[in-house]
Amino acid sequence: MEQTLSLEIEHDFVQNSERVKSVDMHPTEPWVLVGLYSGTISIWNYQTKVEEKSLKISELPVRSAKFIVRENWVIAATDDKYIRVYNYEKMEKIIEFEGHKDYIRSLDVHPFLPYVVSASDDQVLKLWNWKKGWSCDETFEGHSHYVMQVAFNPKDPSTFASASLDGTLKIWTINSSTPNFTFEGHSKGVNCVDYFKSNEKQYLLSGSDDYTAKIWDYDSKACIKTLEGHKNNVATICAHPEIPIIFTASEDSTVKIWDVVSYRLETSLEFGLERVWSIGYKKGSSKIAFGCDKGFIIVAVNLASSQVKQN
Repeated sequence: MEQTLSLEIEHDFVQNSERVKSVDMHPTEPWVLVGLYSGTISIWNYQTKVEEKSLKISELPVRSAKFIVRENWVIAATDDKYIRVYNYEKMEKIIEFEGHKDYIRSLDVHPFLPYVVSASDDQVLKLWNWKKGWSCDETFEGHSHYVMQVAFNPKDPSTFASASLDGTLKIWTINSSTPNFTFEGHSKGVNCVDYFKSNEKQYLLSGSDDYTAKIWDYDSKACIKTLEGHKNNVATICAHPEIPIIFTASEDSTVKIWDVVSYRLETSLEFGLERVWSIGYKKGSSKIAFGCDKGFIIVAVNLASSQVKQN
């Protein structure tokens, strides 16, 4: 028996801009936070198609920008090694501090504790506590090359995963500076990592400069599937938490959508915005944002119907 997905894909909003390195969607407001290679962060309303806020925060690229919704903040990390926090109502700076000794590639916000984890080219990750004046509560060492992305585990947010150009994924606990375990299998550097659940089991998804994405059984640590088809580095990935699909996006300018159960390639999208660097989704919604060389696009992906074929 084979299940086929019937996907309806609509382009909701396309905006040309400088290179977009980061997109994050607000969970309740119709906003997308965009981090630009030019050093600017912007908040766009994708319903009215108006740029509501824009602020040049650095002369160097913004590689990661996230909403911290419960504080009405945005946090951004840049190649000047600084982390900056702003109130997003007035775009007033709350704080800025030097976070790392090299470019900061990625930030992730803890779902309920006052923590942000940052990942850097200095090969370490750091845990920042905003209730303690943004003190660094822990430094995580173990990677031997740039750390490209960090992601909290939604099932157990006392743990998180990191992806590195050393070719590995590592799992960490927030109160321990050394990794719990390491996933190895990519032949080149790993750019991105995400968690997902399927049939009540937990998996990791990774994307690499070896042009593939891999799916890992979280318990056995084994790679159970390699997703092949991209013709260049896989720069960003996303397992949608509500629709049973996986997105992989690449420097080959395509986004591929895969069935989360069969791992079959369902469709390949090309937006005409060149390389794709970032993916963000809106919780409880079908909307997905993609950040690219020439701007960003918000797409609605819906399951039209699913049918079961009897073989």
